[in-house]
Amino acid sequence: MRIFQFSTHSIVLLFFFTLKAWAGPDSIAPHATVTASTYRGETYKPSNVVDGIIHIDGQGEWACQGDTTDWGYIRFPWLQLAWQSPQQVNRIVLYDRVTQRNHIATCKLLFSDGSTLWVNQIPNDGTGRAVEFETKTIRWVKIVVTDGTGRDLGFSEVEVFPSADQFTDYVSMVDPYIETNRGRHFFFITGGRPFGMTGAAPHTRNKNQGGGGYNYNESHILGFGQIACWMLSGLEIMPARADVNPSRGEQAWKSRFTHAEEIVQPGYHRVYLQDPRTWVELTATERVSFYRFRFTADQPTQLLTNLGGYLCGTTMAGASVKKNSRTEFEGSFSSVKRYWGGPRDVKVFFVVQFDKPYDQLNGWVGNEHHQQVTTLQGDSLGLSAAYAVKAGDVVQMKIGISYTSIDNARNNLQQECAGWDFDAVRNESKATWNEWLGKIDVQGGRTDQRVKFYTDLWHVLLGRHKINDISGDYPDRTQGTREGTFTESVFKVKTLPRNADGSLRYNMYNSDAFWLSQWNLNILWGLAWPGVQDELSASMLQYADNGYLLPRGPSGGGYSYIMTSCPTTNLIVSTYMKGMLTRADPRHAFEILKRNHLPGGMLGSAEDINFYTKNGWWRNNAGITVEAAFQDWAIAQMAQRLGKKKDYTFFMNRAQGWKKCYDPQQKLLFPKDDNGHFVHRDPLSGQGWVEANAWQATWGVSHDIPGLAALLGGNDTLCHKLNHAFEQASASDFVFAYNDGYVSYANQPGCSNAHVFNYAGKPWLTQYWVRRVKEQAYGGTTPDLGYGGHDEDQGQMGGVSALMAMGLFSLQGNASAVPTYDITSPIFDKITIQLDPKYYRGKQFVITTHNNAPENMYIQNASLNGKPQQRFWFTHEDYAKGGALEIWLGDKPNQAWGTAE
Repeated sequence: MRIFQFSTHSIVLLFFFTLKAWAGPDSIAPHATVTASTYRGETYKPSNVVDGIIHIDGQGEWACQGDTTDWGYIRFPWLQLAWQSPQQVNRIVLYDRVTQRNHIATCKLLFSDGSTLWVNQIPNDGTGRAVEFETKTIRWVKIVVTDGTGRDLGFSEVEVFPSADQFTDYVSMVDPYIETNRGRHFFFITGGRPFGMTGAAPHTRNKNQGGGGYNYNESHILGFGQIACWMLSGLEIMPARADVNPSRGEQAWKSRFTHAEEIVQPGYHRVYLQDPRTWVELTATERVSFYRFRFTADQPTQLLTNLGGYLCGTTMAGASVKKNSRTEFEGSFSSVKRYWGGPRDVKVFFVVQFDKPYDQLNGWVGNEHHQQVTTLQGDSLGLSAAYAVKAGDVVQMKIGISYTSIDNARNNLQQECAGWDFDAVRNESKATWNEWLGKIDVQGGRTDQRVKFYTDLWHVLLGRHKINDISGDYPDRTQGTREGTFTESVFKVKTLPRNADGSLRYNMYNSDAFWLSQWNLNILWGLAWPGVQDELSASMLQYADNGYLLPRGPSGGGYSYIMTSCPTTNLIVSTYMKGMLTRADPRHAFEILKRNHLPGGMLGSAEDINFYTKNGWWRNNAGITVEAAFQDWAIAQMAQRLGKKKDYTFFMNRAQGWKKCYDPQQKLLFPKDDNGHFVHRDPLSGQGWVEANAWQATWGVSHDIPGLAALLGGNDTLCHKLNHAFEQASASDFVFAYNDGYVSYANQPGCSNAHVFNYAGKPWLTQYWVRRVKEQAYGGTTPDLGYGGHDEDQGQMGGVSALMAMGLFSLQGNASAVPTYDITSPIFDKITIQLDPKYYRGKQFVITTHNNAPENMYIQNASLNGKPQQRFWFTHEDYAKGGALEIWLGDKPNQAWGTAE
């Protein structure tokens, strides 16, 4: 936990860290030299404790030459791990020998730095005992047994984990456990690649939100799903004992596990399932999930594939399977009953392969069991691949998926993962994630801040998923009859266009809403991964070409209608204004944007749009009024650049309508009814807003802060009022439930508020409150804290957190005629962004911060490429050239800096 003490001009931070299981790195024990007091022959030599063979009786174990007497003497052994160079470590996991006849109950850890730790109650069943401590710099650790029973005491394995201070790669810096007590299921995807189709991961709660998917608090794994994305999930697999009746579902096959025995990383997961006594490892390519099962006992076992029932937001139904051989089956199922709407039926096709023939393929439909299955159909359907295994046996399983056909699922599998080298695929996944995360390199700051930063980036690159095959085929479900938020869609298979070299021009995506992403993803993607922003824009335009409408958050190739207005407009305009819209024709894109803001478009019903155009406000909803006004302003900027003067005038005029919702008495915006009367004047009421209230969302007219200041009576009044809101919200860490509180960084409508002061003449207040919000709302690195409750809408809170850490923002979402970046106080000493040569002339953009400290949050002066930088902003054109931004900080505001026009 963190305790914060604040004064007017400085922040004093007192940190009290609680220890927890760390998710990121691999054990460094295999790099140590292992010695012991004694050992019982080559079968039980000391080096076995670092061989990775765990939980198998008599295999991969160290055992001493025990000695006991009838009067109770036991000669307790010792074991030592030593490294050639100093290591910074903070966690050791001890695995007792599997046999219960010989049990190490207690030991003490002697470290080369002279410190000692006692370890009690080591489990007698071989379960890992995690020992966590403040980081130590050591060359060796000696494990001295102090209590035990039996003669031949020893360990199955000893794992030693480095602290984050020692991490040398970006993947290890990511902690997937952060806020998993409350996060949504699609933010714990360990078996996936950036924006990949496959999203494989275990789930411990079968829910959609508020702790759905993998919840850190749980002690059982329910299964492993292969799809974890916005309103799509399914294809659950699970090892189980042979006596488990799979028709009884997850409660029959669920298994105990402990975090002590997990390794959890982007692209890799290892966990021991205690009930089937099976190690599970998973990794993935973009469209294939890959499992390695290691069995730790002689036993009959079964590998289950569940294709029916509810899984994290959707339901699997209408499955059909066919056995092709003793190592392969194929099939499909329908993903239905979507939590937030969308196409009623999204079909998922798959091919499953094993590297060893199963003894028998059985199945179930409902409560009916089927032996020796060749084909099977039904709603609550599953398959059981039966094996008779020996301790130490390994079986591998690959699952290729597609949203278009079984043939494409097989082609995805063959093209991306033809072989059976699990470690090679894992290493390739790790390299891919390191490459993507390494586009932004940060140095300095606290270790936990770097951990949080790269976890933020992982979320930003994780939540949205490709839906097209490697061939370019993709599902189109944009046509059909809409019924509320659902669509009885017509399924078509279409193929993406290709470049001259044969590569796909872009990919198609499944995505949560782009609602208010102008304040996070639209900025961050463009900085380090402009190709993502370009591709997503082209994908959304393709949806509109297929089905007329521009999606808010597409699902399964169709529309979900989630959230309000037409938020994808801001994504596409931002892409175009920064010169990144290379995969779609800008003039065609503009026509799509324009029609979606007119009757018949995604902005709203024809009746509502006509009323908004005539009167200036959205009936009974100030929230949509603010959203639509910003989006209209964004379209106007694009129209102006394209020379469309009439369109520019129309949308600029409509972008001013928000002013009619202004209440001069309370100096805030409020919803109005059909007759122009305020629906209410309660500034903390969510009525007539979208997941917000007047205090939170009035400042969302970020395209016209001068206009808002003029209504309020000037910049001083605006800053005083907004500053009051932040002071009121501070005690709650700027985190509230939907519609509650004065400022909430747990949701999009308030996540730009701290940056408004920049545009109202007092940038030092932006610097102050950005630092406060970053630490209080987004500073947590535990399973409880990190994103204010959940990383809303697939990485948007993570995006805000990362931008705050970098000291960059764009209140106008890079959509202005001259796109700009706002400068605040970075928390890192040096930030190096690698610029994509396809979009930028420069190679790097480097931000260097001098005098960085928790209390030094105020910019004293700055320079851009060696020249004084007096403005709080610089242009995207300056960024595109590459260069160096230097910032000097202090503990008191410099009210002369950043106020230049």
